[in-house]
Amino acid sequence: MAKKTIIQVKDVEIKTIHQNGMDYICITDIARQKNPVEPKDVVKNWMRVKNTLEYLGLWEKLNNPCFKGVEFDPLLSEAGSNAFTMSPSRWVETTGAIGIITKNGAGGGTYAQRDIAFKFASWVSVEFELYLVKEFQRLKEEEQKMLGWSAKRELSKINYRIHTDAIKSNLIPQEVTPLQASIIYAEEADVLNVAMFGMTAKQWRDANPELKGNIRDYATINELICLSNMENINAVLINEGIAQADRLVKLNQIAIQQMQVLEENGNRNLLK
Repeated sequence: MAKKTIIQVKDVEIKTIHQNGMDYICITDIARQKNPVEPKDVVKNWMRVKNTLEYLGLWEKLNNPCFKGVEFDPLLSEAGSNAFTMSPSRWVETTGAIGIITKNGAGGGTYAQRDIAFKFASWVSVEFELYLVKEFQRLKEEEQKMLGWSAKRELSKINYRIHTDAIKSNLIPQEVTPLQASIIYAEEADVLNVAMFGMTAKQWRDANPELKGNIRDYATINELICLSNMENINAVLINEGIAQADRLVKLNQIAIQQMQVLEENGNRNLLK
């Protein structure tokens, strides 16, 4: 399924999608810079230019093993003549192109692979192309940051599963009620919270009633890395039968040490 995003370029909303491993930008949105009423005509005019067809054909030959080169040659010969017309749908149907796609319905329009979209933007307005490239790069950088955060968050969740399994094996007596089990789990989760953040989950919720989620949703990547390590260590300490109070002090010492390494200016007092 295509992932849709909107970027703001000079107060203009430009739709982008990620599909089949490639980034596409809506050139219909870009074309509105030149013709707000009939942007599709701008796209068609661009596609009938011989240099455009040469570029599109070369891009497809380099990136599309199913490109129909035999069907492309007559189009290139006709391109630029007064009688020649070209549309995105005709281009795709005739040549099997993948660099340009069309979407119907809400959020529809003509989308082009990002390199092709940049080429089109340059034809429409060199200034707009520069702003578009800059904003698109910013979007990709933000996505990479979020990908890193999500990976650390998922790692923390996986290790917490290991952590809770250790609790079940070593701290929960036989035939306890679900309520008793949940209290034990909550207490162990708060051992890590207090060691890392200096407060329990409830204390954080009471102090931040306007925020949604939990304390770990607002943790930094470094804090999530540290939590991930602490969850593994706590599982080992539980298996060794170390009392909760002793584990709390030890985990806090580990948290302080690791955060000092991870944070150049880390002098955070996590537990007094």
